Amino acid sequence: MKPEKIIDRLFVRITLLLGVLILFSYAPCFAQSTTSREKLQKTKRQLEEEIRYTNELLETAQKNKQTSLNKLQILAKKIRSREALINTINAELGEVQMKISVENVQIDRMSRQLQAMKLEYARMIYQAYHIMNGRNKLMFLFSAKDFNQAYQRLKYYQQYASWRRRQAERILSTQYAINSQRRELENVKNQKLTLIQEQQLEKQKLDREKTDKAKAVKEFTSREKQLANTLKTKQQAAQRLEYEIEKLIADEIKASEGRSKKRDAKDARTTSTGKTGNRSALEMTPRELELSTSFGNNRGRLPWPCERGIITSSFGEHPHPVLEYVKVKNNGIDIMTERGALVKAVFGGKVSWVKSFPNLNKVVIIRHGEYLTVYSNLDDVSVRDGQEITAKQTIGRVHVNPEDQKSELHFEIWRGKSIQDPEDWLARKY
Repeated sequence: MKPEKIIDRLFVRITLLLGVLILFSYAPCFAQSTTSREKLQKTKRQLEEEIRYTNELLETAQKNKQTSLNKLQILAKKIRSREALINTINAELGEVQMKISVENVQIDRMSRQLQAMKLEYARMIYQAYHIMNGRNKLMFLFSAKDFNQAYQRLKYYQQYASWRRRQAERILSTQYAINSQRRELENVKNQKLTLIQEQQLEKQKLDREKTDKAKAVKEFTSREKQLANTLKTKQQAAQRLEYEIEKLIADEIKASEGRSKKRDAKDARTTSTGKTGNRSALEMTPRELELSTSFGNNRGRLPWPCERGIITSSFGEHPHPVLEYVKVKNNGIDIMTERGALVKAVFGGKVSWVKSFPNLNKVVIIRHGEYLTVYSNLDDVSVRDGQEITAKQTIGRVHVNPEDQKSELHFEIWRGKSIQDPEDWLARKY
């Protein structure tokens, strides 16, 4: 076989091999893109479910003829959820656009490879015809100078026929792959159009919701004094609860110091003076220490205290929804839910105490080693002081405000004397 023919065949094989390697190089990108899009779609479904649930709460609030702060809080939450949904759709659009770009690159590359294979195939046919000079197969074999040359010509003819057949198969398979890729591209483009329409629809809904919120805020302007008094009452109740929790923690630390001193009296003296220093942390039993460690290891994975609900007020300081230049401090989160919703412990532990507070109704505090979880605004409490409970055990129901039918749980998490952001501890909804 002539060297130039061998080089030509090697060139074609190398070209095909490079094409296959390039396709495989995109495989991780496709897998990553698919995984990312699946996460976005899951987030979108969860946000849509949250908006549907918010609408249910809003319908209940709208039964009250007078615009309530409850309605305004639900509208604000709905707007935040809608904005998050639009951002998710935008991210999904970005993923789809990237996939369209990759599909176009693949189709372009495969089309060039197909064209190269077709040209190579045509050159092979031309070279074969030129070598045999138009003679048939028998004449080509019988015109050999000797038996060895005839055998070589026969082998060449067989190899040529086999290679031509394989090349034709490659051309057909590449053409099929290109057609499949083009169909996939059309599907992705249709997905993009659907997402764009969905995005525009959500933006229209968002504009209407912002208009509704602005109207609700305007209705409140004549009731600023009433709102200020209500806010003052709530803040006083929150401060009272914070004081009681700190007092509870201090009492438990003091009690644990007393137990520690009794142990120290039986053992060798801990200092040269025979006195133990003041402790600022709770002395825990081995079981309490184990429980505390287990609670800490579940950061970001704790179940929600209510099966369904939306956060209407987050942790920390943030502006009041109506009163200008007024900031609201929240030591936990407020979860609005349906009427009579059950409240469950987020982790196993021991009930420290159950008490009633003005404007907070019944409050349950559960200790989990060095951690405390606080559930306030309850009715029908089903646990008692000192009771050992398990995770997800029902402890009561959320109180329903008879004036505006508002049903909202206030939830806090403490680690020692440090207040925690509950959203950092609860499992993510999306």
